[in-house]
Amino acid sequence: MHARLYSYSAVTSDIRVVVHPLYLDAQSDVLARKFVFAYFITIENLGHDTVQLLRRRWHIAHANGKTEEVDGEGVVGKQPVIPPGRSHEYNSFCILETMEGSMEGSYFMRRKDGATFEVTIPKFTLRAAAN
Repeated sequence: MHARLYSYSAVTSDIRVVVHPLYLDAQSDVLARKFVFAYFITIENLGHDTVQLLRRRWHIAHANGKTEEVDGEGVVGKQPVIPPGRSHEYNSFCILETMEGSMEGSYFMRRKDGATFEVTIPKFTLRAAAN
């Protein structure tokens, strides 16, 4: 496992999202234009209300101008409930056609009282051999 050198962080409505991207050289294939990146995310509840992550939306940008949007329920098959002072961690991956790109997005969350709100996932750079 390589060191995760860069981290990106944003706080929205008492929810802190921290992202650590990582280039996966062994899974990538430069000749096939397949660059694989993992990202490790911590979602921390800094507020006083329990929240649940319902959905996520990603905007993925490749350096060649191609963009993708990914929208779906939960994260890696879960809709975690995060009590005050606690956090939820998960990791996933992304495949780019270029050596560099970026990701950013939103989580859609619900408080105990039923109120829903959007949380920013900070824009982070994906760069091959950036480890």
